[in-house]
Amino acid sequence: MPIQPGMPVLPGDPPVEVRTERSLARGDPFGLSGLTLGSHTGTHVDPPSHFVRGGASVDEIELGTLNGPCFVLHVPDERRVIGPEDLAAVPNRTERLLLRTSTSSRWATGAPYSADYAALRADAVERIAELGVKLLGVDALSVDASGSTGFPVHRKLLGSGVVLLEGLCLDGVAQGSYRLGCLPIRLARGDGAPARAVLCDE
Repeated sequence: MPIQPGMPVLPGDPPVEVRTERSLARGDPFGLSGLTLGSHTGTHVDPPSHFVRGGASVDEIELGTLNGPCFVLHVPDERRVIGPEDLAAVPNRTERLLLRTSTSSRWATGAPYSADYAALRADAVERIAELGVKLLGVDALSVDASGSTGFPVHRKLLGSGVVLLEGLCLDGVAQGSYRLGCLPIRLARGDGAPARAVLCDE
């Protein structure tokens, strides 16, 4: 997701501000911007420390977990709750799984944040563990449903060592196998960080 003022953020997260500190257009010798944003802005990585006390922080995640072969699953647009039955097409031993839902097309149109996004049901976590997933990516800004209490999906996934990649833009990406490249900002002891994520054909 492009980082820019007015972009969608979860309710309660800091809004994005981009301030012009120096500008070539006004005669300064160089351009320089000041940024204000939350650690879970846009496309971002959730490390275990986001919910697990003593868990690995974003700068401690193995880069091999974030980069490599992945499978993109297209969840039907009408689905708002993702259960284990929706994961039937995911190949066994998939280490990196990205879920494309109707939220991706929403991002493509520049729509604002909406609480009506597809989220995982807690029992889907068991199937994700059976598949051997180490990284789960979603196009929503959260794997938990809006308004959920206790963040059960976050806690189960991060507690089992699964790294989360949220806020992806997967509009137009067909279901299938790809290679994922993902590098979050190296924020020391970070509970999360914005990331640049790209897909390449296998």
